[in-house]
Amino acid sequence: MACMKLGAKSEAFHREGQTWLCTTGLPSDVIIQVGEMSFHLHKFPLLSKSGLLERLIEECSGEEGSACSLQLHGIPGGAKAFELVTKFCYGVKIELTALNVVILRCAAEYLQMSEDYEQGNLIAQAEVFLSEVFSNWRDSIVALETCEEVQRYAEDLHIASRCIDSLAMKACADPKLFSWPIVGGNDDMKNPTATVLWNGIVSDDAKPQPPSDDWWYEDASLLSLSLYKRLIQAVESKGMRPESIAASLIFYARKYLPLMNRQSSFNDTNYVNSGTTISNISEADQRALLEEIVGLLPHQKGVTSSKFLLRLLRTAMILHASPSCRENLEKRVGAQLDQAVLVDLLIPNMGYSVETLYDIDCIQRILDHFISINQASLASTSPCIIEEGQLMSGTDPLTPSTMVANLVDGYLAEVAPDVNLKLPKFQALAAVIPEYARPLDDGIYHAIDVFLKAHPWLTDSEREQLCRLMNCQKLSLEASTHAAQNERLPLRVIVQVLFFEQLRLRTSISGWFFVDNLENSQNPSANLGLPTKNDVSGQVEPAHDRAVGVDHHDMRERVLELQKECSNMKMELQKLVKTKRSWSILPKRLGFRKKWEPCSPKESKPSDRMAPAPAPCCNGQQNHDNS
Repeated sequence: MACMKLGAKSEAFHREGQTWLCTTGLPSDVIIQVGEMSFHLHKFPLLSKSGLLERLIEECSGEEGSACSLQLHGIPGGAKAFELVTKFCYGVKIELTALNVVILRCAAEYLQMSEDYEQGNLIAQAEVFLSEVFSNWRDSIVALETCEEVQRYAEDLHIASRCIDSLAMKACADPKLFSWPIVGGNDDMKNPTATVLWNGIVSDDAKPQPPSDDWWYEDASLLSLSLYKRLIQAVESKGMRPESIAASLIFYARKYLPLMNRQSSFNDTNYVNSGTTISNISEADQRALLEEIVGLLPHQKGVTSSKFLLRLLRTAMILHASPSCRENLEKRVGAQLDQAVLVDLLIPNMGYSVETLYDIDCIQRILDHFISINQASLASTSPCIIEEGQLMSGTDPLTPSTMVANLVDGYLAEVAPDVNLKLPKFQALAAVIPEYARPLDDGIYHAIDVFLKAHPWLTDSEREQLCRLMNCQKLSLEASTHAAQNERLPLRVIVQVLFFEQLRLRTSISGWFFVDNLENSQNPSANLGLPTKNDVSGQVEPAHDRAVGVDHHDMRERVLELQKECSNMKMELQKLVKTKRSWSILPKRLGFRKKWEPCSPKESKPSDRMAPAPAPCCNGQQNHDNS
């Protein structure tokens, strides 16, 4: 810490209780009361340096025969500051440091200790040392903290603003471009294992490591909220990157909001505590701090992580922050919902009338905001045809909606076991996602299945109404197989699943026929009727006629088998409807597997979930042959 020494005389005062006495031997002729402390001094040293004391002493000099008594209760810094001022007036040795220079500067201004009374007076000396303090990062932080003790005077003298400007300039500068130590002379930036070689050259691993972008976060977090807010506004005005500002705000919030370091679950005893959290802050102060942090966060999308925003939102609910603060956070999360993860969306319900385990209404509002932001770009894009390559590369405009669809399907599967979750609320949340945002409906089918399992009392009409949320045509082969054997689904849905699966099988077989004929038509030797290499006699039947005959024969047989399969399926369905027998034999006759584990949205990759369902050519042919 920088230091400036003033005066040359040895100590000339001693304290007796609440009284300071001068040891010069001369009787004191002025008594100055500052708070509870009394100072027995002499007029001349004070008159020669302070305009205020000169005026007060002149007003008091009319009373003869008694010592002049003055009251200075309003001096900045109180008795501690006046003690240093008194020593300066008597020429006693004192030291100016970053801890006392602001208070002394304000006290000197109050006492009018300017150059008009003496060259090198206290105001001038303090200003010279302040310039040295502002050139050092750590001393500037310390001096700025002391401004709160004399806030009104420090603001009038622009000491706090000058200090903040110097800090903002250093925080915005690239530390790699300067050789001066950012952290003001401490050895934190140096390598503790630094060694010098025998020739005096410092090895590379022993040189001081360059500071990272977060070097100023810890020191800035020492400031009070009002000063820290002004520092953030200053660095923002000087062009600091929004990412750095957001990171500093996250650091500050985690230090003073203990709830920010708790897991997003009902078990609040689990902490992710870094050991620097200050927990002795009242709930009202934490609420005010959180609202200020939310107001300072950069507005650019993606600058602040969705995880941090959701944790801020959860903390705001616990601390009962203002509705505008919570609405602000919900909109911020909604703007970048595609960057969120499922575990952070599981916000416990903290309302007074707790109906559900998780706050479904909050997620509904966040999702509505996401849809309202993205509907303009989605409306200009054709939702009918989506190239698989675009979905894999993530360049298609529908990719964020597809990611949110997967996220919502996973969320629905997590909240579905809650028996208090009503069907309308489940439907409302699932219906917000447009149909074209789900290339596959395996996720929503899994959520529906979990909901049906947890709510066995639903009527048949409610089950059918719930199943309208999914499109049976967009189920994968694995999901279709599971749905065909799912006793919880309505019979109408099972019939639809079997119908579309059979239709998919027929399309796959037709496509296989087309590829087979295309390969034969592209065979030059077959088209020209030339003998093959293995033909010895050279007398061959025209290849074109042979190929056509064989193709017609094979196609006729396969079409007959397909018609037979379709008629068998119709017969089985008729028996199923009439006699209400168990339908579990149908998947066997159609060649489906019996067991299937639903695809979990957590385990599926976004690229896999976004790609369209492949046509099951091989499986369909295998099932056909097995039947």
